This record gives sequence, structure tokens and C-alpha cells, in this order.
Amino acid sequence: MTPLDWDDLRLFLAIARAGRLVGAGRALGLDHTTVARRLGALEGAVGARLFERNPRGVTLTDAGHLLVDHAERIEGEVAAAANHLSGTDARVSGAVRLATPEAFGTWLVAPEVHRLHAAHPELRLELAPEPQLVSLAKREADVAVLLNRPQAGPIIARRLTEYRLGLYAARRYVETAGPITAERLSDHPFAGYIDDRIDAPELRFLGEVAADARPVFRSTSIAAQHAAVAGGLGLGVLHVFAADADPALVRLLPDQIEIRRAYWLAIHADQQRLPRVRAVVDFLDAVVNEARERF
Repeated sequence: MTPLDWDDLRLFLAIARAGRLVGAGRALGLDHTTVARRLGALEGAVGARLFERNPRGVTLTDAGHLLVDHAERIEGEVAAAANHLSGTDARVSGAVRLATPEAFGTWLVAPEVHRLHAAHPELRLELAPEPQLVSLAKREADVAVLLNRPQAGPIIARRLTEYRLGLYAARRYVETAGPITAERLSDHPFAGYIDDRIDAPELRFLGEVAADARPVFRSTSIAAQHAAVAGGLGLGVLHVFAADADPALVRLLPDQIEIRRAYWLAIHADQQRLPRVRAVVDFLDAVVNEARERF
């Protein structure tokens, strides 16, 4: 096999992270033709196809997944060597895809991301605040905040923080609905998740509050549920760190109804030494520590 060139591996990683040849070329300052030609040469050198082409871009083949593991280890060692030899942190640049549960990304990360940009202007954060599960092993994200600890794969994970959920309604709903008691919650309309679209069991918390609750509005988006409840629909189980800050909402029965969950921070083992990944992890730690009382 022809010896591999680090520049070609950098190109390969850029394609894997962008998911498109055009996007990789833009990140590296190369035109599409050059990216395609160099990718073809790399596939010829390793003797295997690294990507499957499709109308939406490219996806890694099994051989591509294997090469990513090696290439990212090399990338991490190169960055570590630069840090060690220079005695300073390597320049933080490039893109980092951060996958989070929707509430965490929407109400905690997005409002503070200006601080990350101010500290590292050449870093590009790609936030994916989605309810769906993500796989770090399949390179669907570089850093992930998860609702449970990953059980398999070369993943480094630690508990980031616990958080609370409570029962809420709009102030104007409470004014017209009269007394709301734990024994008569089913008398009120609820907002909740779509049952068959729940990927994580940690999101099945409505039944813990009211087993006979009757949701009249369901959504895969907790932000949409929050908005519906704040608009006066009825009751909903919402994140305390977001709902307590909304003047339109009032928490109900706080001494009787409170659910606790945890967020886990996870990264692929091969990426833990990359400066851009470390910068995002440090940013998340700072955001969580400063918001500790809200959790």
C-alpha cells in the first residue's frame, strides 16, 4: 500500500465531518474538483472506497469508519505535539458538532455561545439540539450531551449535571381554571411528547406526574410544548431551568411534583485531545457551573 500522507488524511477528515465534498473544500480552501481528485487518490492508496456518494452528500463506508479512528488519533497526536513543543495551546480552529437534548441546547448553550466565539473566533460550533439519539461512534457528532451514560463504544463520558422538571401552567390559565390539585390533574389539558417518537426512556416523564393525563397537544419539541403551555393551553412538565425564567409561567405543586434527571457529557476517545474539542468541553463546563442554581 502507498504510504499515507497527513495532508490527505486532513482532507479525508474534513469530508467526513462536512458530509459533502463542497463543504470540505470550503473549509480547506480547495475547489470541488481538487477535493474529488485527492479523495480518489487516497481511496486508490488504501485500496478501498471510503465514502458512499448519495444526493445529499457522502457517508462513510466501513473502511471509512476504520480510517477515521486512525486519522483522528493522528490528528490528536499532532495537536498534542504542537502544544508540547511550543509550550502554548495550539490554535483553536475548525468546526465542532455538538449534539444536545433540545432544552439544553436551546436555553443553555445558544444564549451563551457568543462567549465561545469571543474566546475562539476561528472555531465554528454546529449545534444540533434535537430529541433524537446520536451516535458518537458513527461520527454523528464530535461532542454530545446525553440523557444517559453510553454503554458501548470508545466513548469517554461523565455526569455533567442533574436537573429538575416540574409541572407548569400559564398564569392566565391558573387564574381562570381555579384550584389545581394533584388528585384532579386529569381534569386539565396537557402538552406532551408524541409517544411513538420518544427515543429515550428519560423523556417519558408525563406518566410520573399524572398517569391519566390527557395530552391535547403533542410534539417532538420540548420548546413547542413550553410555548403551548405558556400560551395558555393547560399543563405541562417542563424544565425548571427554562420555565422558572419565563414570566408567563407559574410552577404548580412544587412540594409534591418534581422529577430529577441527569445530563451526561460524552466525547469520542480519539478526539479528547483536539484543541477545538477541549475548547467546547471547557465552554460547556463553564455554562453548567454558572447555571448550577437553576438546575
